Amino acid sequence: MNRTARIPLNLALVALLALFVWWATGDSIAGVSLQKITGGGINGYTLQILNLIAINIILALSLNLVYGFTGMFSLGHAGFMAIGAYVCSILIMAPAQKETLFIIEPAYAWVQSAHAPFFVAVVAGGLAAAVAGLLVGLPLLKLGDDYLGIATLGVAEIIRVVANNLTPITNGALGFKGIPQYADLWWNAGWMLVTLYVIMRLLASNTGNVLRAVRDDETAAKAMGINIFRMKLLSFTVGSFFAGVGGALLGSLLTTIDPKMFLFTLTFNVLMIVVTGGLGSMTGSILGGIAITVLLEWLRVVENPISIGSFQMEGIPGMRMVVFSLALIVIILFKREGIMGMREFSWAGLGRLFGKKGAAK
Repeated sequence: MNRTARIPLNLALVALLALFVWWATGDSIAGVSLQKITGGGINGYTLQILNLIAINIILALSLNLVYGFTGMFSLGHAGFMAIGAYVCSILIMAPAQKETLFIIEPAYAWVQSAHAPFFVAVVAGGLAAAVAGLLVGLPLLKLGDDYLGIATLGVAEIIRVVANNLTPITNGALGFKGIPQYADLWWNAGWMLVTLYVIMRLLASNTGNVLRAVRDDETAAKAMGINIFRMKLLSFTVGSFFAGVGGALLGSLLTTIDPKMFLFTLTFNVLMIVVTGGLGSMTGSILGGIAITVLLEWLRVVENPISIGSFQMEGIPGMRMVVFSLALIVIILFKREGIMGMREFSWAGLGRLFGKKGAAK
């Protein structure tokens, strides 16, 4: 199937996503509400899960670009998310609101007066994270494999500690409360599509082939005249930008942020989505984002009291993560390459699959 034939199908998928978001949010457009037409809808909890799925897909795609497609083992995603979240929050909160929040130490004048529309704030958060990624990448990307992972983990922790102590900008350990909740499903799904499109176009270009070459064999790529460091820096910066975007959206969705929110476990969750979906597969990042987000929420039931007839067992705090970790171990043992491996969804592949099923009948 050629590219011209794929465009209407891709547009149809986008249209279906827009219809689903319209129905899920219950919004009225031109006086029409799909929920009223269908006579049903979803509750606020399910809507929150859908928002988290969209944001987690953004974060997984950005980390997969760095790790899965370029081969750089980075553990610093939580730090870049923190930068995006703080920059966006500062810009979308009203000056009067910031005046009441900064009770330990007054905010700097430019922090107090800074204000911007939500779209500009999200882009600013992404750009701030990208600049941080560029500055971090310049000295660190010459390291390899495990050393890079340890170094980026240290950078993420430095960013968190700075946020905890830079009180006139971040409000210290108190963080921000009452952040305007602009990040609804429209915004989150829209940014998810933007992230998918940008990374997909990047990987479909010659630059994407170069990034894969760097991942597969740096020595051979260098012998072909490829500037390894430059390509790594490009991938790391783009990945940092979308990590900042994801952090900005997450902060606005949850309406509260503080330094404790951006611990290593946040990077670990994103990494698990990427590994579960498949390193080097954008389709895998999408499927992994859906599966892991739903699984993490569904497993909350194991922390609640359980009653089976006369038998009663108290809930065990933290059991959710134990069961989740065991599930991941099983996945890694029996499907090491993840859900998709390095494969991608394609209309041509789908057509061949249905063609084989039709021939079998």
